[in-house]
Amino acid sequence: MDWQVAGFLSIDGITSGAIYALLALALVLVFSVTRIILVPLGELMVFGGLTLALLEHGRMPATTWLLLGLGALCFLQEAIAAWRHGAARSARPLLIAGLKFLLFPLLMHLLLSWAAPRELPVALDMALTALAVVPMAPMIYRIGFQPVAGASPLVLLIIAVAVHFALTGLGLVMFGPEGWSAKPIWDASFELAGLPLSGQSIVVWVSTLLLMLALYLYFNRTLSGKALRAVAVNRLGARLIGVGTAQSGRLAFTLAGAIVTVCGMLSVPITALTYDGGFVIALKGFIGAIIGGLVGYPLAAAGALLVGLLEAFSSFWASSHKEVIVFTLVLPVLLWRSLATRHQHHDDEEE
Repeated sequence: MDWQVAGFLSIDGITSGAIYALLALALVLVFSVTRIILVPLGELMVFGGLTLALLEHGRMPATTWLLLGLGALCFLQEAIAAWRHGAARSARPLLIAGLKFLLFPLLMHLLLSWAAPRELPVALDMALTALAVVPMAPMIYRIGFQPVAGASPLVLLIIAVAVHFALTGLGLVMFGPEGWSAKPIWDASFELAGLPLSGQSIVVWVSTLLLMLALYLYFNRTLSGKALRAVAVNRLGARLIGVGTAQSGRLAFTLAGAIVTVCGMLSVPITALTYDGGFVIALKGFIGAIIGGLVGYPLAAAGALLVGLLEAFSSFWASSHKEVIVFTLVLPVLLWRSLATRHQHHDDEEE
């Protein structure tokens, strides 16, 4: 391997690692706030990428049908909750729920039906994709997780796996078995020290840095961001000072949905996405999050970059075993954390 091959693999690894880093940040965000390992993160990413690809090909994505179905279930849950708490006499809560969960999805369905046959600029297609996919994340939390938010992490994990399989099946129905790709967001090409550098790679790097900076400013400069940090540190203490854990969960899912939707739109020009391809991609982001301990954002991002570089160089040395090599990376990390963590037996806790 000469330096040009190493440089080319490094560029490819950093590009993939930047996408894995965003997925790792979304996983850490959701887990730290809600204790949920968001297994269906890859499906939401795929929905974002495939929706953009279908819009660019002039086809109506079936994403809005799923949005309509999720909205109807959320409205039904809100109506039942209002009836149980005696708030059914007031029309205001149901009116607000109808606007959020029924009218908005219907407007998005009509808007995408109008926009699909037209060749709109890529920026408008991306905006429509975000409006159609991002609201699914808090709806999924409202339907599947909010009613059992106080359950054990194992129960939440089982529900997350069930949501993953449900979304995978719906993805097959909505998008079919074939893969889809989109045009590059920036189709320029450059040369860096004799190495080819595509404009799409630069878009991925810049987008990742901007999103990480935006998250840093959000968590340190805004009241809602500080509230999420409070819930992540101590859920009971946050509730005692008036921070709603249900609202925090929906907000965390919304932010994670926005991040993974961007990941999908950045990934689909690089590689053809299929309805079931998001799980493996999200799993690599999960390995980066494991390296960061599922609590540290900088460590999770660094771990995801390491995963991307390891995958790129493994594809050169042993392409048929690159997935095995990448997934094996988690074993020494777990072993080191197990040896470095002080364990306490239940008998000691009872004493």
